[in-house]
Amino acid sequence: MEQYSVKKLAALAGVSVRTLHLYDQIGLLKPSVRTEKNYRLYGQAELLRLQQILFYKELDLPLKEIADILDDPAFDPVKALENHKAALQQKHQRITTLLVTIDKTIDQLKNETMLQPEELYEGFPPETVESWQRLAVEKWGDAVERSRKHLLQKTKQEFKALQHAASLNWQKLFSMRHEDPANEQTQKEIAVHYELIREFWGTAGITDKQAAAYAGLGDLYIADERYTMIEGKPQPEFAQFMQQAMKFFAERL
Repeated sequence: MEQYSVKKLAALAGVSVRTLHLYDQIGLLKPSVRTEKNYRLYGQAELLRLQQILFYKELDLPLKEIADILDDPAFDPVKALENHKAALQQKHQRITTLLVTIDKTIDQLKNETMLQPEELYEGFPPETVESWQRLAVEKWGDAVERSRKHLLQKTKQEFKALQHAASLNWQKLFSMRHEDPANEQTQKEIAVHYELIREFWGTAGITDKQAAAYAGLGDLYIADERYTMIEGKPQPEFAQFMQQAMKFFAERL
């Protein structure tokens, strides 16, 4: 039966000679033969034991624990290999998922499509953003984080398109502030506003129509003038119009 020197086994297993010397010193992997000149030789049994050691190391077990497992009289090498296989398959799945994520991230960064958190509030003064976020968390709680995560999944182009649509809708509604909040034309534009808000909230398409939440947003427009300011100026008349139009719409959802 063929025997392997330390150097040959190290090359075969992809470990260093120093590692095999250490394993010998701590009793983890003893050579089958030690020659008169103190050369270490390893046989088939040692090759199989080394394979087990390397598998357990891949699972991040400490050497002392590996030794205890392999030296247990009840140790079953076939069962151990089956367990190694299952563990490595799980690890392979995790690595595959990570590689896909890395590829997506690289592609997004190369094409500058990834949306950054600060871009959600681009153009607003930092103190205003901080104030809005604090108020939103106090009023809406977990829904704020859900909305933030939903928006960060969008590409820059998707987010810019959503912002643009919201801006056009807001301008249109502002121009209609002297209209009857309940008339057909107003309610048609409010329906667009409602769908845009749901998209910002990350709840577009869910079965819960969120009528109370949408009406509550209208109340917030009245309570805090910052939400309906136009070019830095408070618009109480517009806030009143929005609150009434949104309440009328919500009552019919």
